[in-house]
Amino acid sequence: MNRPAPLGLAPSFGYGDRLGLATPGHIRAHLRAGGPIRAIFAQQSVRELVRTGRSCSEVAADAQSAVEICGFDQLWGADADHLKEFGDIDAFVAAGYSFFTIDPSDHVVAEADSMDPDRLSAAFAAIRDQVGWIEKFEGLEADLGEGIRIGIDRPSLERCAVKYGPAVNFSLAMARAIDRSCRAAKLDYEIEVSVDETIRPTTLAEHWIVASRLLQSGVRLAALAPRYVGGFEKGIDYIGDPLEFERNALAHARVARALGPYKLSLHSGSDKLSIYPGFARATEGAFHVKTAGTSYLEALRVIAATDADLFGRVVAAAREHFARDRDTYHLSIGLDDAPAPGQVGQAQLARAYLDQDAGRQIAHVTFGSILTDPELGPLVIGQIGSELELYGEFLERHFIRHLAALNP
Repeated sequence: MNRPAPLGLAPSFGYGDRLGLATPGHIRAHLRAGGPIRAIFAQQSVRELVRTGRSCSEVAADAQSAVEICGFDQLWGADADHLKEFGDIDAFVAAGYSFFTIDPSDHVVAEADSMDPDRLSAAFAAIRDQVGWIEKFEGLEADLGEGIRIGIDRPSLERCAVKYGPAVNFSLAMARAIDRSCRAAKLDYEIEVSVDETIRPTTLAEHWIVASRLLQSGVRLAALAPRYVGGFEKGIDYIGDPLEFERNALAHARVARALGPYKLSLHSGSDKLSIYPGFARATEGAFHVKTAGTSYLEALRVIAATDADLFGRVVAAAREHFARDRDTYHLSIGLDDAPAPGQVGQAQLARAYLDQDAGRQIAHVTFGSILTDPELGPLVIGQIGSELELYGEFLERHFIRHLAALNP
């Protein structure tokens, strides 16, 4: 049986399936346009599991079933995404996941970026005994070529220690717990660490310190997700200058090659087509891209095409729940940026919520409220279940565009 396995340095792409019905379409796209890219079909965070009412074992089983039915014989992975709690590890291990994403964002002190010197010194003194390992980086200099240099002086060291020190310690503890659980289960695995949940971009010095500490402690680091320049919002393209992003990604890729090598990860990667070619070039193929909600939006596209009345009900409910559901996402749009049902015709409503930024984001972040609604949830899943061929066609077309952009 072709079960999930570590993917190593091969380029990889996480699909995400919030309905449990998308993997056959993902496989179709991957076989046509994946090239050297490896697939991660089972990918779900604990937050997403709560919002969809699914379990990690159900997500893994749905992906495994699709792999077997479709006869998919390539190496593939399963991602225990955004792990924040030690108590969640064993369930993902028992379900056979191969890729564990540690999310230390609750321990990142993002405001360290804007602290004045006095406040920063006080904050550093408060955690000084937790980050004794940080001292070895003072005065470090590295020339990574093409004018890319790293220099770590005392002020930048203290700022990094305050911002990321406890987060690194948490990540190390999580990595040890994952290792113990996987060893007990005789499960091969790899680890990703995400430090992208900050407003300001991750500096090269911060990347160097965080990754060095992980690697020196024996973490099986397959990928790291820094915070890049520009804007990364759900379900829409990159906000910013693609060339500036490529230069930033190239610099981080130089750090990853110098220290690892390990892959660079791009989170909130759905629909960021304008930066995919540059990301592939900058990393020389050593990348991982995560998508998730974009497959849910393609399910809504199926509903808009086959049951316009149901689509209108979904949009109305999404608007009702948007104010609450947006709290865990960084968005720059509001309800007034997209029309309500009744304000425009059915065709215009579909375009507004499937092809325009504001509507896509409203639909994207409210997936949990829709799928767990006692009336709408079964209707949505039932409609997609009755239109699986069309859903597969939509997903295939959608992800071929993603994969082709990553295989320039």
